Amino acid sequence: MNAQPSSLTNDLASQLQGAPLQQISRQLGIDPSQANTAIGAALPLLMGALGRNASQPQGAEALFGALQKDHTGLDIGSVLGSVLGGGGQGQQILGHVFGNRTPRAQQALGQATGLGGDKANMLLRWLAPIVMAYLAKRMFEQRQTGDTPTDVPGKASTPQVLGDILGQEQQSIGQQGGLGGGVLNAVLDKDGDGDVDLSDLMKVGQSVLGGMPRA
Repeated sequence: MNAQPSSLTNDLASQLQGAPLQQISRQLGIDPSQANTAIGAALPLLMGALGRNASQPQGAEALFGALQKDHTGLDIGSVLGSVLGGGGQGQQILGHVFGNRTPRAQQALGQATGLGGDKANMLLRWLAPIVMAYLAKRMFEQRQTGDTPTDVPGKASTPQVLGDILGQEQQSIGQQGGLGGGVLNAVLDKDGDGDVDLSDLMKVGQSVLGGMPRA
């Protein structure tokens, strides 16, 4: 049996259920259901963009180095508490992840979820350091227990392995569609016209990331 598509994204989403989701919804001033939907779009957007960047060797090496240097040993709950309190480097991370597509990412997420641009920016700023801490834990800390990021015995954590993992994640996100896949496709501008692809956003409706538990 094949692994569930977008397993990294779903795994992280499940870790943000319960108290973390309540904290995020309160901070944004929205109900938990809308926050859950927004997280279900924002996480695959971030993971998919990281996968696109890591598809190039230079991008994979840069991301691997950043994870190793700045994001190892961090607990996701502690990171969430820090970013909700105004800490963290969320905006800088977004700049590295999306580059000049950052305003497009905020616009697409805000339109698709009904958050609007400002709250979409806040959510992405909060989630970006959490995604990085999660990836660092997957890449480095699991090795201490004998597990590997790809569940292939003997495969060490390297930039190439990271690029492969995130590339598979991006592919599965795009294939399964839903709200997260639609926003990702809109931001990556598949038609090449430089604009947010509103047709992609219209297609996604109110669907949420497949397999993500609801609040």
